[in-house]
Amino acid sequence: MSAHSRLVVSAPSSGHGKTAIAVGLLAACSARGVPATGFKVGPDHTDAAYLGLAAGRPGRNLDPRLVGAQRIAPLFAHGAAGSQISVIEGAMGLFDSLTGQPEIDGTAAVAAALRAPVVLVVDVAAMGHSLAALVHGFRMFDEMVHLGGVILNRVASPRHEEMLRTALDDIGMPVLGALRRGDLPAVLPGRAQGPVPVAHRSVEAVRAVRRLGEAVAGAIDLDRVMALAEAAPPLPGQAWSPADALAEATGEPPVPPEHRPVIALAGGPGAPYTYVETVELLTAAGAEVAIVDPLRDETLPAGARGLMIGAALPEGYAEELSANRRLCAAVAQLAHDHLPIIAEGVGLPWLTRDFDGRPMCGILDASAQTSGQTIAGYREATAPATSPLAPAGARITGYKQHRAIVTPRSGSVPAWTWAGGNPEGFVWRQVHASQLGLHWAGAPEIARRLVAAMLSPAEQAAMLSPGQQAAMQSSGQQTAMLSQVQPAAVVPPPDDDPGEQTLSLSGLTPPTT
Repeated sequence: MSAHSRLVVSAPSSGHGKTAIAVGLLAACSARGVPATGFKVGPDHTDAAYLGLAAGRPGRNLDPRLVGAQRIAPLFAHGAAGSQISVIEGAMGLFDSLTGQPEIDGTAAVAAALRAPVVLVVDVAAMGHSLAALVHGFRMFDEMVHLGGVILNRVASPRHEEMLRTALDDIGMPVLGALRRGDLPAVLPGRAQGPVPVAHRSVEAVRAVRRLGEAVAGAIDLDRVMALAEAAPPLPGQAWSPADALAEATGEPPVPPEHRPVIALAGGPGAPYTYVETVELLTAAGAEVAIVDPLRDETLPAGARGLMIGAALPEGYAEELSANRRLCAAVAQLAHDHLPIIAEGVGLPWLTRDFDGRPMCGILDASAQTSGQTIAGYREATAPATSPLAPAGARITGYKQHRAIVTPRSGSVPAWTWAGGNPEGFVWRQVHASQLGLHWAGAPEIARRLVAAMLSPAEQAAMLSPGQQAAMQSSGQQTAMLSQVQPAAVVPPPDDDPGEQTLSLSGLTPPTT
């Protein structure tokens, strides 16, 4: 059992101000000297980054679709360790879901899994007594979800606030705070910048978080909020551990210190461009993780024998990626030296010849162009070939959100296939590049495979037990790189497959469980 004070900040729908209030709550707690942790429901890297900046420790994501519902509570307990309060920001509305299956991956499902009370943020600018009916409906909709209080946003006047408080008092719902119109400034950097301002610890981002903390501290009863969080019951089960997750998934020990390889991980001093657990798993697998900023650093970290570019880096930085010619050349050399590169999101266009006419790394024989449509959604993907990332036939759920269209869509050996779409991405030498982003806590063995791919054949052989070495010698086999590309049969899509350009959130078929 683990006891962690926690609450979920949600809303009836997007646009009610829950992100600003969740960030402000964490900033206000930090200003009080209360150790806090921020979590984001779903795959959103940007909100998680700002929650982390406000808390002063890495923001994390809780996505049942990417990691499995059974890992949500253990991952939360792992991330919340050492904090006195955890604020979990929901996605969309409390009972909404990107896949149309809120009972699996909606905010309410995560709140129920964590046994966490919910604070409902409501934009009341155009509401009166009907607020009570709305809140009562949310309270009664799911008996597994405990609605512990309401925060009123964009209140028009003292009289308006009094009316709303009276309406909620009639149904026995506590009001934890009220913010007037203009109290919650729109100060967070534009979403097109993604988590980059946090990764770069920009003055704009730091000031924005501080202002939100001041606004929340002046309008919300923090003592009542913390009391509600402290009322959450203990969580059963053990906290997630990267070392235990690797041991369970692979049954193999980490790389010994004498063979510890350096892997370059795209990010900045304030945050990596991937989920935090990726860093923890790579470290547990025996790698030394060194951050490289593709927007600023002109060289790879000294001794780097691999590179991982996560999906959090936005496509809007294509010009900066192209302008960094020295780093492009270093990355290209890494690929030609048969060292592993894992690229997600904009990492795929970065490895192509050009993106919107700008020269890129030139590793992959492809070109990328920004389209007018955003492609977003989950994919249940299958690896058609063995690569540094996965063995042939491996299945995993990922998330993608991009506007870039890569031509051709895949190489002779694709990175992934999935139902209802053409094969995507490239596997070439030790390169695995796709616009699909993964949460490695859902498949910890990825970290072990990538670390093994950075080792020389001799180093890999040295890690084998005497029995394994004797078996290989007796069979006449030679030690081979674990990530050697081995294409498998790729099942072509139906003739009427429309291609991904026509897919959107509304057009996705929810994956079967």
